[in-house]
Amino acid sequence: MTTTDPAAVARIVDHTLLKPEATPADVAALVAEARQLGVYSVCVSPSMLPIDPETLGDVKVATVCGFPSGKHHSTIKAMEAARAVADGAHEVDMVIDVGAAVDGRFEDVQADIAEVRAAVQRPTVLKVIIESAALTDEQIVGCCRAAEAAGADFVKTSTGFHPTGGASVHAVELMAQTVGGRLGVKASGGIRTGAAARAMIAAGATRLGLSGTAAVLGSLDSGTGPEDAGEPGY
Repeated sequence: MTTTDPAAVARIVDHTLLKPEATPADVAALVAEARQLGVYSVCVSPSMLPIDPETLGDVKVATVCGFPSGKHHSTIKAMEAARAVADGAHEVDMVIDVGAAVDGRFEDVQADIAEVRAAVQRPTVLKVIIESAALTDEQIVGCCRAAEAAGADFVKTSTGFHPTGGASVHAVELMAQTVGGRLGVKASGGIRTGAAARAMIAAGATRLGLSGTAAVLGSLDSGTGPEDAGEPGY
C-alpha cells in the first residue's frame, strides 16, 4: 500500500462514531461521509443499528461489544454481539476484561473471546480490543495469543476511551509480530494526523479506527509526527 495515497488508506479505515451523545442524524452523516471518503466501514454503537442498507453502498457496518470497559459477563457480551449481527453488523469489536489480562489470567481472556466467537460465527469479523496502553508487553503478547486461540480475526489496540491512552507504534509492532499475519491488527485511539496513520501502518496495522477520517486522509503528506497518536479518544 502507498501510505500517502488517501484512497488506499481509506480502504482500511473504520470510520468511527462512538460518542455517547451520538444521534441518528449523526450516524446518517457518518454514513454519507464514509461513502464520500471511500472507507471500508462505519463503526457505531450497537443501539444505533440497524442502518438502512440502501444508504451504505459498499460500506460495511462494524459495532462494539462490552464497550468500553469490558467488565461485562461473557454471556452478555455474546448476546450483545449476536443482536448486533442480527441488526446488520458485519464486524464486532469486543472489549476484553482488561483486569484479567493484568492479572495474567489469559485462559479467562481466551474463554471470554471464545464465547463471543461462538455467538457470531464467520463470516462475521471479530476484533478483540485489548487496551494496549494499559498493559505491559508481556500482557499484550498474552492477549494476542488468547485472541488467536479463541478464533478472533483481529487484535485491536484500544477503545479510545481509556485514560492510559490509545494506539502506539510500539504496541502495534508488538501485536503484529505476535500474530504474525494470521490475524489482522487494528490501530485505534488518538490517531489524528496523516503522519500518525502512516506510522501505524508501517508498524503493522492492517486496519485503522478513525473518527477524524477526513482530516487524517487530508494530511497524509504532512510532516506532523507520529507523536500525535496515543491520546484518549477516537
